[in-house]
Amino acid sequence: MAQNPAYEMIWHAVAAIPEGRVATYGQVAQMAGVPGAARMVGRCLSQLPKDTQLPWFRVINASGRISMPVGSEGYLRQVELLQEEGVAVLNGRISLAKFRF
Repeated sequence: MAQNPAYEMIWHAVAAIPEGRVATYGQVAQMAGVPGAARMVGRCLSQLPKDTQLPWFRVINASGRISMPVGSEGYLRQVELLQEEGVAVLNGRISLAKFRF
């Protein structure tokens, strides 16, 4: 299966999100030059290897929430990594006004 050529642009956009900040899937799509492709961003990030160094956890949905199911391993890992960077997560929600890149 051929990899989507936009994925590399998405990886670069995600890598540009600074520590302690978050971006929405749509924002990452815009930054990557594929506006309107928020779902593609999600698909791209879901295919990353488990040991990736890319800060995937800094990407959240447009309502400021973590998109993974509450209580899942991925959800708990994302909360942990965000909190390590000083991002406040309250009931799976992050203040976009305060932490958006």
